[in-house]
Amino acid sequence: MVSIQAPTHCPSCASELVFVNHILYCKDTSCTSQSQKKLEHFAKVLKIKGLGPSTISKLDITDFDEIYALSESQIAECLSSDKIAAKLYLEIQNSKAASLDLLLPAFGIPLIGSSATKKLSTTINHLYEVTRENCVAAGLGPKATDSLLDWLDQKYYAFYDGYLPFSFEFSRKTNSSTAKTTKGIVCITGKLKSFSSRDAACTYLENHGFIVKSTLTKDCTHLINESEIESTKTKNARSKGVIVTTIDELITNT
Repeated sequence: MVSIQAPTHCPSCASELVFVNHILYCKDTSCTSQSQKKLEHFAKVLKIKGLGPSTISKLDITDFDEIYALSESQIAECLSSDKIAAKLYLEIQNSKAASLDLLLPAFGIPLIGSSATKKLSTTINHLYEVTRENCVAAGLGPKATDSLLDWLDQKYYAFYDGYLPFSFEFSRKTNSSTAKTTKGIVCITGKLKSFSSRDAACTYLENHGFIVKSTLTKDCTHLINESEIESTKTKNARSKGVIVTTIDELITNT
């Protein structure tokens, strides 16, 4: 019988390979093959047509944020085609609307695929709400939870936060009857006085017929500001005609 031994080092960068749940991974972030494959996977999941292996190489990009830093003229120069560049640039811009349902599996986080992401969507609304407690409540196993939390600490908060153009929210489907009974769309800013946590405030508002969003979108009707600080977000809300209020005032007056 011929014994087969697993490789110990990456054939591309020669870094030592690491087993994660019986699967070998190269952990060297500077590995060119690893960078290429993660971008290919990202583009495939988000359905960015035209961003295949050859194009990724020509664009000389190695990470997710670099995709969204590209201008149409830069793409045209690298690909030597204005027509192809225009199409790819539009695909990239359209991908910005991707919800967390697609994004988490697209990042290629070990053990975090569509199944784990679906479980998470039952307990949280936004990436910022990912905690060990919420992962356990969603039914994620300890290895998947550790993998996701490690990615958040070592990748997202260290490199990507603020540099990727996504809402990082799960998509929420509402039927027509729900839409008719919605009292308004609410965003919360600053520290709350009426609730100990933002999660508790969100649940309370949703139970009273409001939709709560993590960012001040154009359809927001109210901004909750209990800190009494006239922040940039608050000034922006006032300029757009959004009602700035507290949770108690909101419930009392609607």
